[in-house]
Amino acid sequence: MIRFECGLARPAFTLDAAFSAGLGITALFGPSGSGKSTIIRLVAGLEKPDRGCITIGERRFVDSSAGIFLKPWQRRAAMVFQDSQLFPHLTVRQNLDYGRRLTPIPERRIAPEAVIEILGIGALMARNPVTLSGGERQRVAIGRALLASPRVLLMDEPLASLDADRRLDILPFIERLRDEFSIPILYVSHAIEEVARLAATVVRIDQGRVTSVGSPAEVMTGNALDRPGERFSRLSILNGTFARYLPEYGVSVIAHPAGDIIVAGQTRANGPVRIAIQATNVTLAIGRPTNISVRTALQGQITGLETDDGPFAHVTIALAGGDRLEAFATRLAIDKLGLDVGDEITALVKAVAIDEKGVPGLSGGRLQS
Repeated sequence: MIRFECGLARPAFTLDAAFSAGLGITALFGPSGSGKSTIIRLVAGLEKPDRGCITIGERRFVDSSAGIFLKPWQRRAAMVFQDSQLFPHLTVRQNLDYGRRLTPIPERRIAPEAVIEILGIGALMARNPVTLSGGERQRVAIGRALLASPRVLLMDEPLASLDADRRLDILPFIERLRDEFSIPILYVSHAIEEVARLAATVVRIDQGRVTSVGSPAEVMTGNALDRPGERFSRLSILNGTFARYLPEYGVSVIAHPAGDIIVAGQTRANGPVRIAIQATNVTLAIGRPTNISVRTALQGQITGLETDDGPFAHVTIALAGGDRLEAFATRLAIDKLGLDVGDEITALVKAVAIDEKGVPGLSGGRLQS
């Protein structure tokens, strides 16, 4: 369990934030300069708040009212940065051992063999960091952090320095460590598909304050008409089930009560699958169009329609099965279609608009291991 409540005043920035979260990945999400990395630094002990309390499990890292401020080495909060920050003069094995040697023997809860197997770095042990790819270096950095048997793992945009293919390579490894180690993880990212795929809890932060806390589906939705630029960060999270792979077309079919969802590539996901769909990638239609290239057509009913004097309308659609889908359209389109709350609607989503980073085990035609 993570409990965070801190205040911090700096000449150009003020943080006044509070949230709590359980095991798994807690994503800190918000615009640049909102305070995400400051929260990470406060949990790690690299900065001291003016006031507040930070608790991980039963261990109090900070309690200003009781005069408690543990030093960084007392907290055992392991960090993974954008840059792997491996020691260039040490081999992979030696880098991994470094994190483990710093941990007292009675507190070494994580076995090296498990970490090496989960991160797929067994063949890299004798190599030096300079010979590794960016994705390999980040996997080793994650391994070094895990072998310190931390109370909390802090990941500050760990994939930001990687290209799209390397990000896709490393996401399954992050999922495995999330699922197989009972360690709370604070994860900072600007990539909304990453957050939707990985996080159990999302903490949305703006200008040093927490604006919402909840599941990705709860936090990534809402009205963005008052801040038009945010429409590009509005997501709907749909819960489907892998149905079948069509090898002749290179696409997977995800079954959903409102209609099949077509995604590019093959997935190894068995059972439930979360699909992240940006509100700007949804097209609205009356009836079910047939002579159209879009294959994902979801049936629902309009339950919310928000407009102002700007060009856009924000539409909320209730889908069969209980999921909610958001869409943005121009007010012109809404008026020409004569749409209103209560109308039955078809929501169209192009397969190429679904980011494969948001689908476990799927990578635009490449089968992930």
